[in-house]
Formats: sequence, structure tokens, C-alpha cells
Amino acid sequence: MGPEFTEVQVRTGVEADLGALTDLYNHYVRETPITFDTVPFTPEERRPWLLSHPEDGPHRLMVATAGGSQRILGYATSGPFRAKPAYATSVEVTVYVAPGAGGRGIGTLLYNALFESLAGEDLHRAYAGIAQPNEASARLHERFGFRHVGTYREVGRYWDVAWYEKEL
Repeated sequence: MGPEFTEVQVRTGVEADLGALTDLYNHYVRETPITFDTVPFTPEERRPWLLSHPEDGPHRLMVATAGGSQRILGYATSGPFRAKPAYATSVEVTVYVAPGAGGRGIGTLLYNALFESLAGEDLHRAYAGIAQPNEASARLHERFGFRHVGTYREVGRYWDVAWYEKEL
């Protein structure tokens, strides 16, 4: 790890992070297929997403920052798996790491904090959809006990999405 990553801190995301989180997400919208969004967002358009992750409950937002700089290196979320009430004990999780910060354990730190924060919640399963190919994401999820349960073929703009499941 370079000096900029030596003191990574993970905390709950707050409204002041909105601009940086939007920029990070928009990088993936513009440069990759993995978000399945096709148009970048403004911070105001992203505000409802941020506010849907309170400091408690099953839907969380964890942010990794670089030491005292508070530069956002990545984030992880848990959110609704599906909208219908019977799905309330399941969450969909995701992690995004800033360009240039991959391969340095940021995703692992974020998921450690996310799953620790969810430990007391009434949850039964976590799911993650991974646009293919993405070996790094598959390895990360497998390290956290996720197992591959199926793949939707050419589901979004002809990209496959592998689905992973973890008991909570």
C-alpha cells in the first residue's frame, strides 16, 4: 500500500459525502457496464439514494477514507433486495472502490464494517449481483462466504450478471 492508503478509516456515510460518492459512482456509470445505469447523476439526483441508508437498520452505507484527508476510497451498501414485504429479511449488497484504489484491501475493509454493522439486524440473506466478467469481485464475495447461485444471461444491455448469496 502506498502512503495514501496506510491509514484507511471506515465510517458511516453522511450527507457531506454526497458529492464525492456521486463522482465515484459516475466513474463506473461512464467507464464500465457494471452499474447498469446509462447516464451519470447529479448529486441532487443521488440524494434519495444516500438518504435511504440511515445510520441504523438493515440498509447501510459505509465509506472508506484515506486517513486525515477524508478522500473517499470506496463505499459499500446494503439495500432492499426486492420491494415486496416478504423480502425484508434479505438485502442486496454492493461495494465500489475508487479508481486507483483497487487491489489494496479497501473492499475487504468495507465489507468487514458493513457485515459487522448488520450483525444485530433481523436479516437472513445477503445477495450480490456481479456483472461479468469480474473475477476480483467474485473473489471478494467468495472470501466473505458468498456462493454463486446462478447467472442471468445477457440481462442488461447483453451483459451477464452472476448472483451470489450469503447467509447472515
